[in-house]
Amino acid sequence: MVGSAIVRALKARGDCEVLTAPRAQVDCRNQAEVSAFVAAHRPTVVVIAAARVGGIHANDTYPADFIYDNLLIEANLIHAAHRNDVQRIVFLGSSCIYPKHAEQPMREACLLTGPLEPTNEPYALAKIAGIKLCESYNRQFGRDYRSLMPTNLYGPGDNFHPENSHVIPGLIQRFHAARLTDAADVSVWGSGRARREFLFVDDLAEAVIFIMRLAPQIYRSHTAPQLSHINVGTGTDVSIAELAETVRSVVGFDGALTFDTSKPDGTPRKLLDTSLINSLGWHPQVSLQDGLNASYEWFCEHQDELRR
Repeated sequence: MVGSAIVRALKARGDCEVLTAPRAQVDCRNQAEVSAFVAAHRPTVVVIAAARVGGIHANDTYPADFIYDNLLIEANLIHAAHRNDVQRIVFLGSSCIYPKHAEQPMREACLLTGPLEPTNEPYALAKIAGIKLCESYNRQFGRDYRSLMPTNLYGPGDNFHPENSHVIPGLIQRFHAARLTDAADVSVWGSGRARREFLFVDDLAEAVIFIMRLAPQIYRSHTAPQLSHINVGTGTDVSIAELAETVRSVVGFDGALTFDTSKPDGTPRKLLDTSLINSLGWHPQVSLQDGLNASYEWFCEHQDELRR
């Protein structure tokens, strides 16, 4: 989802050559394959959008996979870029890097100030390691490796797996199936009280390009040495109950909405302080309502692909 959105945004500009590394061509967990690919193509900038991602269920069920795969992906790409003299990287992390009970909205400076949310701690630790890898190569080798921490993402190309998806594609898939079968109700994990912030993936793509092309002196003056990363989000959040009601309306499901309180809520609230990236000149453009409409439209148009 993220990689394809960044490629679309770059190609729309038409002022650079876009090089991609499809899974069928390069396994980013394989150091030899990554090293050979980067050495053969020698890109001028690397954007690391590759990751193993999923919702609460996937993170809680496959913790070893999440920490192992993500550590390998980021370590292989960052080190191969350095060895081939790539001066600039944009590494994409996640808002789950922050402590479970961090002060809201979460500032960049609250990293490593408290315990993480247990359900996705392995994934969060891998992303923190990616930030520190970029920071360490900058310190030791004078590189310009930048890290962006996006909030919860959604949009065209999302993972709509019924068990391993994030909350928005999961809700879209379940409400759509319930509408087609005239189900009486749809159950949502948790109490519905947890609050989350959501960013449309095309907005993230614009943020990536904005940060990627920012002059080094401007980027460093706003981050180093105190900060190693920049938050990117909308600066507003909704409860899971409010989100579910909105998705139900978008999909057109008329049945009841229930909440399974035996399932975990995860972190009580995750809202990013986006004042830093806003002060640099970037702001999101897509509302949650418009983004959900676009996501559901994409989902309906790609049913045949998603069933395979």
